Amino acid sequence: MASSPSLAGRAASAAQAKGLGRYFPFTRWLFNYRREDLPSDLVAGIVTAIMLIPQSMAYAQLAGLPPQIGLYASVVPLIIYALLGTSGQLSVGPVAITSLLVFSGVSTLADPGSARYIQLVLLLALMVGVVKLLLGLFRMGVILNFISHPVLAAFTTASALIIAAGQLKYILGYPIAGPHIYDILYNAIVGLGMTNPVTLTIGGASIAMLLFFRKKLRPILQKAGLNPLAVTLIVSGAPLVTVLLGSIVTWALRLDLTAGVAVVGSIPAGLSPLSWPSPNVADAQALMPAAAAIILVSVVESIAVAKALASKRRAVIDPNQELVALGAANIAAGLFSGYPVTGGFARSVVNYQAGAITGLASLVTAGGIALILLFFTPLFYFLPQAVLAATVIVAVFGLVDLKEPAHIAQANRSDAATWGITFAAVLLLGIEAGIFVGVGVSLALYLWRTSRPHIAVVGQIGESEVYRNILRYDVKTWPHVVAVRVDESLYFANTRYLEDELLRIVAERPEVKHLVLIGSAINFIDSSALHTLEALIQSLRDAGVQLHLAEIKGPVMDGLKRAHFVDKLGTEHIHLTTHQAMRTLGCA
Repeated sequence: MASSPSLAGRAASAAQAKGLGRYFPFTRWLFNYRREDLPSDLVAGIVTAIMLIPQSMAYAQLAGLPPQIGLYASVVPLIIYALLGTSGQLSVGPVAITSLLVFSGVSTLADPGSARYIQLVLLLALMVGVVKLLLGLFRMGVILNFISHPVLAAFTTASALIIAAGQLKYILGYPIAGPHIYDILYNAIVGLGMTNPVTLTIGGASIAMLLFFRKKLRPILQKAGLNPLAVTLIVSGAPLVTVLLGSIVTWALRLDLTAGVAVVGSIPAGLSPLSWPSPNVADAQALMPAAAAIILVSVVESIAVAKALASKRRAVIDPNQELVALGAANIAAGLFSGYPVTGGFARSVVNYQAGAITGLASLVTAGGIALILLFFTPLFYFLPQAVLAATVIVAVFGLVDLKEPAHIAQANRSDAATWGITFAAVLLLGIEAGIFVGVGVSLALYLWRTSRPHIAVVGQIGESEVYRNILRYDVKTWPHVVAVRVDESLYFANTRYLEDELLRIVAERPEVKHLVLIGSAINFIDSSALHTLEALIQSLRDAGVQLHLAEIKGPVMDGLKRAHFVDKLGTEHIHLTTHQAMRTLGCA
């Protein structure tokens, strides 16, 4: 008997820990951390840090920011996500497309790199963070489902091309400006005579080296018999090796002085300083389109990556808690001199392959970046900007997928049209306008498709209880009864079409006395559709036809009962199955 209070106490403690873990997920792994997981988390954190160091500086350059801002965005935000996120493998930090969205949204309001530009970027990070946090707290992440796969795929491919084009000024060594990709390419061609051959050589060599590491080195190392972890460590370190080689060559030959090679220059030593942007309503309003685009794209990508990696470990993530964690990480970026962050696909995969199990891996990564900021920033003084540009270009190569539109077209032509329109809009109108055009087109096409739902007249297959489309199968029908299946939920956009089609079907069959409406594919009926069904009862009765319902789902039937529709139709006109309806009407 003495053990009962102890058992009750342990049960209460477990329940309390579970409740705490819902809001502070790090307690789940911290309080139950297994010693055997420590080596995997340590190695994964170090490997990811090695990959993130050059990437964070390169993506900061892409965003129009000093390189240290990228490093700042890779410390405190990572710590916050590690404590609040539900994925132990997602690597949060600067990513290419978010960086491009930052540049696109803020460069129209201030000169890149200026004090005002940095203030606006900090404000943008806070805005993105607050909105994500609120979406997560109020469990409203479902609204982000409005960005479909074709829109995201087209946006990603087009953005990758824009990013690569934007790096030409660093590779060729002369200023290339333009609001759109076609302007950039035109100005690049016109100015080819100003190309700095040394800068071009450094950039070209860096791209070749990175591509070799990425495409060729892994198979070579695998054939040599190295274990997978060593292969991942070496391949992931390629950008850092390229950065160090570029810096050493530039320093040894003083190419910044003798050949005019643009270098990163002095990077302040020390951890990210506290920051507080000076917000005003006008700036916030001007940044809203950029914030909305960043939220749409970054959240969809982050949660998709986190889910994919969690499934490999037979684990689950909480999408709403992920929004809370990503929101808090972005707020931290705004308060600690960073810029908007999200989960990166390539880094997260490397983190997973290197053995990350818990959020400790991200804490180790943040610690590695902090050490670089404290002690090793002088090493990057002679880092050529062309090397960072090469890092960006090679990183976005993997985002370009020109096979996807063909695959989408095979599945659905309207989705292929959505891909094409989004792709063209991003390239021609810009990335912010392009993503919203894509979302608008996909929603418009969805409304168009569902406004004209597939409606099939069905018949009985043999003596079975199965009823299928009379145009596809050899079925049995009856002259006085027609059974119709509607393959869509009923709402305001399709009620008129439904009414017209049902009346047409009845008009084509003068002997029909009963119309059985099969609702196996109907998940909800809104008030507009309900009003149409009520009018349809009377219209059919005036024509001497009785309306029947079959296979109506429970939640839908509950709504019909609350609206007193069942009383108007009559319970004897509602049937559990199509076969039961047909038997009741003397057909089967």
